[in-house]
Amino acid sequence: MAGGALHADWLIPQWPAPAVVRAVCTTRAGGRSQPPYDSLNLGDHVGDDPLAVGANRAVLAQALQAHPVFLQQVHGSGVVALDAHTPHGTPADACYTRQRGLACTIMVADCLPLLYTDRRGSFVAAAHAGWRGLAGQGGRGVLESLHATLGVNAADVLVWLGPCIGPQAFEVGAEVKAAFEAHDARAAACFRPAPAAGKWLADLPALARQRLAALGITQVYGNDGSTPWCTVANPSRFFSHRRDRVSGRLAACVWLA
Repeated sequence: MAGGALHADWLIPQWPAPAVVRAVCTTRAGGRSQPPYDSLNLGDHVGDDPLAVGANRAVLAQALQAHPVFLQQVHGSGVVALDAHTPHGTPADACYTRQRGLACTIMVADCLPLLYTDRRGSFVAAAHAGWRGLAGQGGRGVLESLHATLGVNAADVLVWLGPCIGPQAFEVGAEVKAAFEAHDARAAACFRPAPAAGKWLADLPALARQRLAALGITQVYGNDGSTPWCTVANPSRFFSHRRDRVSGRLAACVWLA
């Protein structure tokens, strides 16, 4: 790929962000890794050849023409402000910046990546939301933590949801359903009984939209829970830990150009 060219298979968010805001979510395409990490695995913690991961991250940085900062995601609600000195592997599940040329970057292989900005492009941010990080403790999860840290007007915020495990594939136990309902009884609408006794199918994008709406964030785009967005259901395009157990990682990135 030529410098600055995004791979044709990668996802470009369709959202009304200003021109200064750039965003992309990678797919399996365009990298150097061998099976089962083929080909653009961006995770350095999944058993892949470190040289291949390094080459893949260089491909991404060249395509973005920005510096992607890779976090150590821990399924929590920690938020970090990115600057030119933020090291890779900083423990957090959300990040933000107002500096140009730094890409807020979230790695996923079934969890939900969320990219943020506002209509003025005054900041960019990204969050990693599996069910634990989304549910949080006492109703404060990663989305609530990020919103509180940003301190921006919810009515101005734009959010794009990337690919994740879909509602037809995300089987969870009753304790997951209970964790969301304890915060908001309306979360029950995001679960339906699974074929297995005592299990439920969870709609992760719908749960995220519900939590965002509770914060006053209603300009939400991207993943609507349909099959094309499901990491499990699209093995040729998306990595999925639940499907494959040994899996690479996609990356969703947002930056100010």
